[in-house]
Parts: sequence; structure tokens; C-alpha cells
Amino acid sequence: MQLAAVGYIPDRDLATALWLMESLRRPLLLEGEAGVGKTEVARALALAHDTRLIRLQCYEGLDQSAALYEWNYQRQLLAIKAREGSDASAVEEHIFSEAYLLERPLLAAIRQAKPAVLLIDEVDRADEEFEAFLLELLSDFQVSIPELGTITATTIPRVILTSNGTRELSDALRRRCLYHYVDYPDVDREARIILSRLPGIDTDLALQIATMVGLIRKEDLRKSPGVAETLDWAATLAGLEVRHLRDEPETVHETLMCLIKTAEDKSRMTREVSDRLIGRVA
Repeated sequence: MQLAAVGYIPDRDLATALWLMESLRRPLLLEGEAGVGKTEVARALALAHDTRLIRLQCYEGLDQSAALYEWNYQRQLLAIKAREGSDASAVEEHIFSEAYLLERPLLAAIRQAKPAVLLIDEVDRADEEFEAFLLELLSDFQVSIPELGTITATTIPRVILTSNGTRELSDALRRRCLYHYVDYPDVDREARIILSRLPGIDTDLALQIATMVGLIRKEDLRKSPGVAETLDWAATLAGLEVRHLRDEPETVHETLMCLIKTAEDKSRMTREVSDRLIGRVA
């Protein structure tokens, strides 16, 4: 599995975690700050395996119907009206059939002919009750639909769960999963990521940008820039034909809006601060 070939540059620990996930066929829980590239791991994994990525975005109040399946009530009502006068049990059997079933991400993921990548994004935002249901599904890879019976997985998906740490996850879920903490990339790896995503960019500029972003992350900011913001800034500077950050401090400061996402951080990242940081870029 060559993640680098699809534009994702993992560190050795993450590559090992993904290898273990494949070998043991266990879900992988990725924790870390927002913007470090947790979601991108699942996208790259799907590309590397040339398979479908199925994403379940978690939120407070998420229930089984939104995550697993629903019935197409409008079509059912139309079918009932069309069959008025027919035997009631025959009508019921007809409307509670596959033709009226709406797959949601979890059900769709276990019914793929080719194993999919199932991304359960920001699982810490879901309620504890949903977490318990999820645990059962990930243990058995089968679901019970009262009207249809038990549906067993056609294939076992590769499961990636992400968490930003907004709520402590249960010990039961952690035991069920392999675990890896995703941190911001070091300067070397971030430069490689820039070169991978922006092939035409100058190698020296990519290293300068990665160094500058690393220094900015060490400042007392409310929201540190993520990798996606780094790529936006790199594309901007490359488009402006910047070669050396030290030569164009005004352009560097004016384009920091690609990295800074709050008014509080903008007020802290003054021209004096950006000049100081530029001075530390080799």
C-alpha cells in the first residue's frame, strides 16, 4: 500500500498503525487536533486500494436511522394507496422490502462487493448511546432490521474513526480499536507534503513555508494552522512567484490570512511578529 503515491505522506508510526489495521482487520482510532490530516488518511487509504470511501459525519443527537438505514416513507405511502383493497399482509410484506430501504453509511459500508473504507468522523461528537451501538456493529459487522431480519456483512470494511478530543471516549471503544495519535507534521514531512500536492513548487520555497508554519504553530494562537491551510498558503505564495520569504516580508504578512482563522489570532500575528519569525527561516 503506497500512500505516498496518492499524495499522502505518513510518518513511520502512522504507516505501522495502518499496516496493523490491515493485518489484524481491526478499526483504527485516530486522535489529534483538528487540521492534522486525520480525515485525509481515510481518503488516501481509499485511493490506495481503489475502493469506495463511505463517510459518517458524527454530531450530537446522531441516531441509528441517520447512520444505519431508513424506510422510504413517501414511496411506501404511494405503494399503499396503489394497492388499496389488497390483502393487508401482502401489502406490508411488499412495502417493507429492499426496494423501499434507504441505506445510510454504516449499512452501505458492510454491503459493498469490494471492501470499502468506512470513515466515522469526529466520533467524539456523537452521544454515548450511539457509541455503544457503534461498538456492537464494529464487533459483529451485522445489523438487525426487524422487517428484514439479520443482515450480515458482505465484506468487512476498513474502518477509520477520528476524534478531536471534545469528549472522552469509552474504554470499550478504545479496546476495540487500534490507536494512533496524529500530530502536526515536522518541518521535513510538511515540506514533502507540499511538494507532493503542489508538484511545480520550488523545493527551497516548500521548505521555507514548512519552517515558517512550524514556527507559527509555536506561537500562542487560539487555532494553529492545519496542513490544509499550509497548502493554501503554499499555493498562494507560489502563484505570486515568491522565491524567498525574507525578500518579501510584506507579501508574507498579507497572505497569512491563509493560515489565521480567528480575529484574536490575527491581532496577535502582527507585522512585527511575522518579521521576527521570517528572520528565523533559513
